[in-house]
Amino acid sequence: MFLDLDGFKRINDSLGHAIGDKLLQSVAACLAACVRKSDTVSRQGGDEFVILLPEVAQAADAAVSAAKIITGLMRAHTIGANRLRVTVSIGLSTYPDNGEDAETLIKNADTAMYHAKQCRRDNYQFFKPDMSLQAVERQSLEGHLRYALERQELLLHYQPKVNLKTGAITSVEALVRWQHPERGLLLPGQFRTIAEDTGMIVAMGQWVLREACRQTREWLDAGLLAVPVSVNVSSLEFQSEQFSEGVQGALKNACLEPRYLELELTETVLMRHAESTVHALGQLKAIGVRLAVDDFGTGYSSLSYLTRFPIDALRLDQSFVHDISASSDDAIVVSAVISMGKSLKHRVIAEGVETPEQVSFLQAQGCDEGQGYYFSQPVGAQQVAKLLETGGSLSVLR
Repeated sequence: MFLDLDGFKRINDSLGHAIGDKLLQSVAACLAACVRKSDTVSRQGGDEFVILLPEVAQAADAAVSAAKIITGLMRAHTIGANRLRVTVSIGLSTYPDNGEDAETLIKNADTAMYHAKQCRRDNYQFFKPDMSLQAVERQSLEGHLRYALERQELLLHYQPKVNLKTGAITSVEALVRWQHPERGLLLPGQFRTIAEDTGMIVAMGQWVLREACRQTREWLDAGLLAVPVSVNVSSLEFQSEQFSEGVQGALKNACLEPRYLELELTETVLMRHAESTVHALGQLKAIGVRLAVDDFGTGYSSLSYLTRFPIDALRLDQSFVHDISASSDDAIVVSAVISMGKSLKHRVIAEGVETPEQVSFLQAQGCDEGQGYYFSQPVGAQQVAKLLETGGSLSVLR
């Protein structure tokens, strides 16, 4: 069994190696408490652990152990004044099916662990032969990604957000793409996990911020309809001490007023260090940028942060929007979020709008804005310019 802690690098970088070391000790103690006396827990290096399960009759028994470890690690680790939470990705390999020596078994368990991270993290996966090919592909992508920025292979597409009453474009969201020299245009789902695991997501995010601001300034200088641009912010970026300075620098370099920039952060990112988040968001609001909660409804169940954080907008996750016509439960959730957003004076934006039925429902509930393929897929800067040139209006049902 090969284990890797999700997000440990972020904790190590933001709180220091002394805290990171104590966290590893706490995790090791938790792992030892989750397994049997006959099992062996060892630290492979960094934030990686290997567990040997010598008395396992069948693979299902190993799965039970993996699930127990995942549950055990969900509790908070108290390190000094910090209450830290980590999740774990686990890969499993079995003897003799997946290898007849320790080196092969560990290598294959490691491969399965990376597959677990790609699936959704905080889960376990058994090794399968086709994972080896995927591991080679991942390694190849990682090698190329390290040079993508300097080779200018990254580009931005933009997806409009639309006023559901008037059809007017209210803003555009910047979405990164990678023009791979061999594989063609790659979407974030094909390389974002690699960027996060390697820390490259920070440099990538800084580039996206600068380029989005530069492009918005270019549209304004061309006399096009003035609409803000929104940029997704990763956890690693937000936790960086230089993040606020980076935002100010991007705006200054582009000669762009802060009101034309909106930063989107998920609930998970906001709540990871709630107390420091209040201060960080206050700094950003002082600059004058707008703030939105992305993928609302998929993260922390506590809604108290909505009154504590200086938020401007809620982006309702597309998983709720997708089935509002067929699922009464999702329809109730969507209605409740729209009502709550209005009470708190937050704009509510529905993600993943694809059908006329969804548009009609959202309009009836008084949702402010919509975004999705019903209105426009993500498009290049030139196509956005054409939309803005014609007045920036897209059709909505009336």
